[in-house]
Amino acid sequence: MNADFAPTVVTPRFTIRLSATPRGARLARRLAAERLHSWGWPYDTEAHHTATLLVAELATNAALHGRVSGRDFRLRLTLHPADPALRIEVTDTRPDRRPPAPGHLPSPSPESDSGRGLVLVEALSTHWGTTSGDAYTKTVWCEVALG
Repeated sequence: MNADFAPTVVTPRFTIRLSATPRGARLARRLAAERLHSWGWPYDTEAHHTATLLVAELATNAALHGRVSGRDFRLRLTLHPADPALRIEVTDTRPDRRPPAPGHLPSPSPESDSGRGLVLVEALSTHWGTTSGDAYTKTVWCEVALG
């Protein structure tokens, strides 16, 4: 083998645009579940359940709170096999509606039917946050350990 040869490390990625609707959010979870299974994290593992729950929460938030009529949201999954960890990114078209910063989420009311999604994201992920790459979108992301 040539000493100058360095093997290329491929980072598995999956990206798709989905309608910012409840149906799009459900599809995001199903597609993430299939992708994780194909990457070696079977449907019946705790890591798979946790990762797909996080995708569902972020996609639902994009459909409910980040929705602009006629615009989609983007789901991006990046697998870091060496750790192993999964980065989940959901980008929507409402940069003006940013969630509270990590560690500053209000406690949900016991009487409320909503307000628990990001609490779950904060509890189940290793870390999470929000970024804005331009004036038209925001991305809510989290990372989850798979090993």
